[in-house]
Amino acid sequence: MSELLRLDGVACIRGDRLLFENLSFALRPGDALWLRGPNGAGKSSLIRLAAGLLRAAAGTVERLGRCALIDEASALDAELPLRRALDFWARIDTVDGHSVDRAMEDMALTPLADVPVSMLSTGQRKRAAMVRVIAGGAPIWMLDEPANGMDDAAQARLVAAIAKHRANGGAVLLASHFALGIDDLAELDMGALA
Repeated sequence: MSELLRLDGVACIRGDRLLFENLSFALRPGDALWLRGPNGAGKSSLIRLAAGLLRAAAGTVERLGRCALIDEASALDAELPLRRALDFWARIDTVDGHSVDRAMEDMALTPLADVPVSMLSTGQRKRAAMVRVIAGGAPIWMLDEPANGMDDAAQARLVAAIAKHRANGGAVLLASHFALGIDDLAELDMGALA
């Protein structure tokens, strides 16, 4: 089975602080790795490094295929209605409208299609970010605190979307303060690396 993501001997320095070093792991189709640990342990930095947004101080990062990222910013135009904001990204990701429709249904956002993004709650914005990830079809999902602001029903939809992605051969790198009830989830304690 081929690897979708591999980190070999990776180190990350932010400012003057070494967050971690000599970190190695691989994600294959169907894998999910939970990055856990206290604030400041390097979970978000590791996700950004794996996504190619940060340069490793040492080691190598290899990705086979595209990745989709959720972080603290939703990256959706706050002034646009939700559907138009999602359609903007669908055009960039070369995704058809049917994929966006299905993803909006998966995250129970279809009734909010005409609501401006600025009027959405924190949990609704996180679900909208997941719509973008789901519809984009990238094999690697990098999710930094994807459940922040979500109620129990929204978290259940998130968990179901992750399970479906993994069942279809995708992989997930997840940073969260809690495991979300995801089955067969490998763990990496970032706090133990400091």
